[in-house]
Amino acid sequence: MSVEDRDIAGEYVLGTLPHAERLAFAARLKSDPTLQELVAEWEDRLAGLNTEYAESPAPDLFSAIEARLFPRPARSRWQGWLGGLVTAAAVLLGAVVLPPLLAPSAPPVIAELGTPDAGLRFEAHYDGRDLILRRVAGAAPTASQSHELWIIAPDAAPVSLGLIGTDPLRVAYPAPLAGWTLAVTLEPAGGAPQGVPTGPIVAAGQITL
Repeated sequence: MSVEDRDIAGEYVLGTLPHAERLAFAARLKSDPTLQELVAEWEDRLAGLNTEYAESPAPDLFSAIEARLFPRPARSRWQGWLGGLVTAAAVLLGAVVLPPLLAPSAPPVIAELGTPDAGLRFEAHYDGRDLILRRVAGAAPTASQSHELWIIAPDAAPVSLGLIGTDPLRVAYPAPLAGWTLAVTLEPAGGAPQGVPTGPIVAAGQITL
């Protein structure tokens, strides 16, 4: 047990390690009982700090960001009258046979995760409100593991967007920015236990708009 490992374990528990060092330490932690003991000691030592802070629900940041980026104009009385008129006209014309509506087009692909010849590939779409990730090649992981999607801004830590199941993953999100990265990692079942990626990256790609 080195003094350096003891210090790094403390920074790991506090969450102050740089991202690359945190990933390297997390990889060692899986198979090193000595490091696991150091982390447990630091967690016990710092546990008292949590008693000074009451738990509070996380703020609904996505809704707040969307409200600022895409404000909805107030509905005027004239708009309400016009809406009623349109509804009435639709009822009167209900017997008229109208041509079938065209099926909505698929949202555009904004990122391809994995090379065309890769065994596991994903496509990210954006429909103006939701970020949608679809697996287009490969299979789901075993029951003891999960695929987890992360979005990474330049020079920033990864942020989890959720676990990828059999159905496409749909996440309410403001317009993603070109140059940001989407990555899928292989994590334990239920996702990364401490909110940071610990498993290998199995697919990644940059957002292009």
